[in-house]
Amino acid sequence: MIKDKVVVITGASSGIGEATAKLLASKGAKLVLGARREDNLKRITDEITWQGGSAIYQKLDVTKQEDNDKIVKLAVDTFGRVDAIFLNAGLMPLSPLSALKTDDWHKMVDVNVKGVLNGVASVLPVFTVQKSGHIIATSSVAGLKAYPGGAVYGGTKWFVRDFMEVLRMESAMEKTNIRTATIYPAAINTELLTTISEKETLDQMQGVYDTYGISPERIASVVAFALEQPEDTTINEFTIGPANQPW
Repeated sequence: MIKDKVVVITGASSGIGEATAKLLASKGAKLVLGARREDNLKRITDEITWQGGSAIYQKLDVTKQEDNDKIVKLAVDTFGRVDAIFLNAGLMPLSPLSALKTDDWHKMVDVNVKGVLNGVASVLPVFTVQKSGHIIATSSVAGLKAYPGGAVYGGTKWFVRDFMEVLRMESAMEKTNIRTATIYPAAINTELLTTISEKETLDQMQGVYDTYGISPERIASVVAFALEQPEDTTINEFTIGPANQPW
């Protein structure tokens, strides 16, 4: 059951985060939305509210631990608890290593790795006390298979894969009833491509997405499916992509 679940979503201002927020709201969840673009958050929150849903928002930079702590506190202060967090913020500035786009490397580590660490650190104490909670994170098919141009991006997504699996194992051992789900999307039509500054790589990826890309609503439905599972069941990995994408 999703109705009345309190769900925090990071990276909620567009793409997968926005689609997930709207779908969960339509199923009766209480949403707490976070991202850097406050104008988008306000628009999405207003749309959800106008349609009878429940949502609040707060500006969030996932690279800052205090921002993550504040949004979890907002959820608890407003709704009394947190049932799930969807760690969805991410960057994908792909490039060959020889291009030496080191600023991009560090940004990916800050958002894709530290953003997940900060989110988990903010919510884990709440879930431990509650003896319940669901942590969902967006990895990538690049977290399952190596791709040229994706050395650093893929590395950050492999990290998410390992981190979430250990989190699942430790939660089971510690009997805190914290469930996990890691999502590995393939070509999903979001704003990720706008973060690629290396022209040749961007042109190649644009071609892939133009040929194969599917809507972020497809990922939203998988997040909802994970949240709908009974408390005694964890589906800890989902690989999702276009039916016609061969790799």
